[in-house]
Amino acid sequence: MNFELTEDQSLIQQSAREFAETEIAPTVIERDKKAEFPTDIIKKLGELGFLGMMVSPEYDGAGLDTLSYVLAMIEISKVDASVGVIMSVNNSLVCYGLEKWGSDYIKNNYLRPLAKGEKLGAFALSEPEAGSDATQQHTTAVKDGNHWVINGMKNWITNGHSADYFLVMAQTDREKAHHGITTFLVEKGTPGFDHGVKEDKLGIRSSDTSSLTFENCRVPEENIVWEIGKGFNFAMNTLNGGRIGIAAQAVGIAEGALDAARKYAKTRKAFGTEIANHQAVQFKIADMAVKVDAAKLLTLQAAALKDAGQKYLKEAAMAKLYASKVAVECALEAIQIHGGYGYVREYHVERFLRDAKITEIYEGTSEIQRIVIARELLKD
Repeated sequence: MNFELTEDQSLIQQSAREFAETEIAPTVIERDKKAEFPTDIIKKLGELGFLGMMVSPEYDGAGLDTLSYVLAMIEISKVDASVGVIMSVNNSLVCYGLEKWGSDYIKNNYLRPLAKGEKLGAFALSEPEAGSDATQQHTTAVKDGNHWVINGMKNWITNGHSADYFLVMAQTDREKAHHGITTFLVEKGTPGFDHGVKEDKLGIRSSDTSSLTFENCRVPEENIVWEIGKGFNFAMNTLNGGRIGIAAQAVGIAEGALDAARKYAKTRKAFGTEIANHQAVQFKIADMAVKVDAAKLLTLQAAALKDAGQKYLKEAAMAKLYASKVAVECALEAIQIHGGYGYVREYHVERFLRDAKITEIYEGTSEIQRIVIARELLKD
């Protein structure tokens, strides 16, 4: 498998790196501290085409491949994983699913503004009693004429406060269990639809996460995505691709931690020389670099398989499982190399650790990834 980048892919990578360094980095610590949504940054990302990277130009997207998306996600997340996850949700969980399974009406009226960055999307599957076991949907939708009436609650929704369009999974036929779940596109401001307070989180604090409530929320029938009863299939298939985005986010965090550790080790002196000259520190940096490259290769492999139209379920799960583990480990080692300075905001690495942990939880916990991998390996 050849991972030599094309000219276009190299350009996307460089553009994302420059944007992250010039537009994102100057405010990253303050936004994290205040839990402030990066409104202006997301607007600029949209204008540059980074919010609809894989959407066809037919629907106003950039028409790029998954590999280009992964490269951009790594560069953005290397500086700020909060911006990375906002970008990931809009690309992987919202635009991808709408283009693949949305009707012409959905694509023309909702996908276009999402792909152009004029609107922002959110993916609403998780509930208070339906996390890893997403089959246990308690949110319901009942048909009433040419509308569906939604009642229930969602939580842990990324972009929950700031999104304009929400993909909401609801039970439309409880007797059919997970075959009776349907996906609806709900617009912000629809009567009966509201969000709770923003969660006060450990990490990715500059992205907003909140619960959503539905009380007799009426959604027109044409806002069904795919078909009635296909909501669980929609969610699982969309999440399979989403795991590649989160793996890329985790790789970015790990790379950011490694870069910070290398720079600090070459300037900090102890026992008469830079700590980079001490073997104990060298071994840490060497181990971090090996892990980062391994995680990146797993992620690139999953992206390449997706681009080739081949099966990538196992590979995406492997990439997310390993990359998220590496993100946490590299952030921890970066703090250790920084010593006491690693424990304060100014040096960034404490934020890398706080941001890294969520990559082992959302879009399928590490335990769920192991189940997915094992099932694929043990098939006949």
